[in-house]
Parts: sequence; structure tokens; C-alpha cells
Amino acid sequence: MKKLKEPDLENLIQLLSRLPSIGPKSARRLALHLIKHKSNLMIPLHQAIVKVQENIIKCDICGNLKSKGDKCICANDSSDQICVVENIADMWAMESTSVFKGQYHILGGTLSALNGSNPEQLLINSLIERVKKHKIKEVILAISATIEGQTTAHYIHDSLKSLNVKITKLAHGLPVGGEIEYLDDGTLFSAFKFRNSFNNKG
Repeated sequence: MKKLKEPDLENLIQLLSRLPSIGPKSARRLALHLIKHKSNLMIPLHQAIVKVQENIIKCDICGNLKSKGDKCICANDSSDQICVVENIADMWAMESTSVFKGQYHILGGTLSALNGSNPEQLLINSLIERVKKHKIKEVILAISATIEGQTTAHYIHDSLKSLNVKITKLAHGLPVGGEIEYLDDGTLFSAFKFRNSFNNKG
């Protein structure tokens, strides 16, 4: 990308281009749009980002987001089912289907030797503790059908199999290599509704 004379504007464009699905051209358009609408967009956006940066944190137990000083929703959830997902976006995708009313557990990613992501970096140990402490009857592995996702699912299954808990996985409609976040509601609803035992090869 051709260098700009205004270093502050160039820095803004570079930062915007780091966002998912935002390339250099899109970043330029966004930057110019923000400048054009300073009072009703740029300033409120800046204020919102600062508030989120200062007040929103990740729960160490379930991985969900919460406000500083507040109890996470997982503290008061009495459901005996936990749906395990990779990230917040996957949880939101699941919630949009209204098919699940239990607890969620956000791992924070998947196991990946390539990216150096190991079990200690994911919320797997806290999942095990939640299953033990709250006498969970079913753990639903709603994890993407990627190599990393399935490696993670198998690791979790092996970590939980000694406990008295049913372990299931998403079924129909989940394509190989498919990521939960990008599935349509109908496909996700079907995959969840017809989930089966993790040991079932079908």
C-alpha cells in the first residue's frame, strides 16, 4: 500500500487492517468514513472501545465475558448440561438458534501444535472442575469439524471419560472443516438437535 503523508491516519489504517476480514482497501474506506463522521461515529466508537477495554474481562471459570466486579452468569447457572465451544462467537451462534438452554464453556481456542496452543492455554482444566463440582450429566462438544477442533474434542473426551458424564457431539449437517461461527441457524439447530455419543462413529 502506498505510504500516506499523514502518519496518524496511516497508523489508523494499519490498525483497522488487522481486524478480521478487513484488508488495506477496506481499512482506508473505514478510516475515511470515521473521519467524515467524527461527532456521531468516531468519538462514540472511541468511548465505547475505552469502556470495553476498562470494564470487560474474561471469566476464569467459563471463559465468557463479564463486567469487572460482577459475578459471571456461570456462578448461578444450575443446569446439568454444559455446551463446550471454541470462542465467544460460537456461543453467540449457538444462542441464536435457541436450541440450548444450559451452561456454556468457552475454551478460548483449539489445540494446535502449529500455533503453539496447548491444553494449559485453554480452559480445559476449569471444564473438568465444573463437571465435578456441579455434577454435570452431559457435556456437549460443539467444536468445529476442523483437524484442530477434532483434536481438541478427543483430548476433552479423554480428560472426562473417567467421570460419570455423558459426552456428546454435534451431528447432522456439520460439514468436515466447518466452523461453528459460520454455519446458518438451521444447520446448527439440526446438528445440535440430533447430536450423538462422542464414541459413535456415525
